[in-house]
Amino acid sequence: MNTFGEKLKFTVFGESHGFGVGMVLDGLPQGLEIDMDAVMAEMARRAPGTSELTTARKETDTPMFISGLVDNVTTGAPIAAIIRNSDQHSDSYDPKIPRPSHSDLAAWVRFCGKNDVRGGGRFSGRLTAAWVAAGALCRQELQRRGVTVEEKIIGIGESTGDELTRSMKKEILDARASGDSVGGTVECVCTGVPAGIGGLMFGGLESRLAMLLYAIPGVKGLEFGAGFRLAEMRGSAANDPIRVSDGRIYTETNNSGGINGGLSNGMPIVARLAFRPTPSIGREQKSINLETMENVNFRVRGRHDPCIVPRAVPVVEAAMCIGLLDAILETEGCNG
Repeated sequence: MNTFGEKLKFTVFGESHGFGVGMVLDGLPQGLEIDMDAVMAEMARRAPGTSELTTARKETDTPMFISGLVDNVTTGAPIAAIIRNSDQHSDSYDPKIPRPSHSDLAAWVRFCGKNDVRGGGRFSGRLTAAWVAAGALCRQELQRRGVTVEEKIIGIGESTGDELTRSMKKEILDARASGDSVGGTVECVCTGVPAGIGGLMFGGLESRLAMLLYAIPGVKGLEFGAGFRLAEMRGSAANDPIRVSDGRIYTETNNSGGINGGLSNGMPIVARLAFRPTPSIGREQKSINLETMENVNFRVRGRHDPCIVPRAVPVVEAAMCIGLLDAILETEGCNG
């Protein structure tokens, strides 16, 4: 499935080493003035080759909008954008040897050996450039509605904190120097989301957001609010006391992460995501040759992030913006 959403439909296309990647966003209301400088600022946050902490691959990541905008104002038609690929090293990828913990082997089975393995093909983090372009548009509409989406890195390897600290950067650089990689954790906080946004059962807000967030390459863990810590609590500690002040209803704590029963409760929506270490590393690894069906030892070639977390931050924010705006547009008019 390459399309997400009910009221706001988001489609992604392209491959890592193909002509380019792109997106179609269908359902964004007409008449919205788009700040293209803000869009490009978001794209720059995710772009590769911007620091010693990222891959050496360099892409401008400038989206070319081919429909849905006139003079940077939405027309109500589907918004389509293409982002060209220009710095591919496809000869670094051997289709006969699947890289451990990549999609290579599973995709070879699923698609009868016809999958594009160059740079990960359809499964590459390169496609998240299209996510950020779509999310930047959705963010601007959310901001007009008083909704903010902000994220921060809270852990890299064994180092923790409230931002990308010196020790976290050292974890990344040490991993790169040893031909290895490292994972990390990010926290996303969404404020201003009205109560009652979401749905029942499979249409619940957590379910919908989780579908988007787990589609981001490298995400292996997700929790809302206190998450797994709730399993260690008594109900008396886990429950969020409900209060009212000057006509405003709120909860004293936010262990639920702003969502109850699949519906937003008016408190900040808090999500934390765990990213695995980048599976492409410089060390020798064990795999097989799919042609000869023999065991082999090999080294992954190409240019890869020693840690995908710093560049994943704007991607998670984009996913949250897309998912929240879709849910808000669908639920609009049904509250109260």
